[in-house]
Amino acid sequence: MTIIGIGNVLQKDDGLGVYAASYLNENYNFAEELQIINGGVEGIHLLNVLEENDHVVVLDCLQLNDDPASIYAIPAKEISGYGLNNGGAHEIGILQCMDMMELQGKEIPKAIVIGLVPAEVSFEFGLSTELIEAFDDYISVVLQYLQKEGIDSTKKEKVTTLQSIMNQAKDPSGVMI
Repeated sequence: MTIIGIGNVLQKDDGLGVYAASYLNENYNFAEELQIINGGVEGIHLLNVLEENDHVVVLDCLQLNDDPASIYAIPAKEISGYGLNNGGAHEIGILQCMDMMELQGKEIPKAIVIGLVPAEVSFEFGLSTELIEAFDDYISVVLQYLQKEGIDSTKKEKVTTLQSIMNQAKDPSGVMI
């Protein structure tokens, strides 16, 4: 299984998936083989990741008509064709890559999108207060999904805070996964 954090850390809440992937990588050990990728705004460049995996968890903010910080876990096939991350810096989004795979007759991985509805997408680092307050619940939903799929986790003794992870994104020498 592979977790892909999607988003643009230069656009506030849009960076959620990148921050969440880094947070999981920094703070948890997983019982099974689990690859965590910072997909950022890679779009079409993630096609090979999809082709090489049979199960993918996509972390992202979801532009849905709901209250900010509402958490969704949606099988990707249910929103395929809507073009998650459509336009902007994302260009061709990950779900559009799955659509392309389907058109080519390739096997599409089992995929779920776990996301939060953004409160603010603007040219700024970090997350809105609403998403920061919902972040622990969001991570809990991701961990519950992984456990349901047979992947147990343990929290590391030394924890890297969400704020530290957001600060790493601002620092060009900071190491993001």
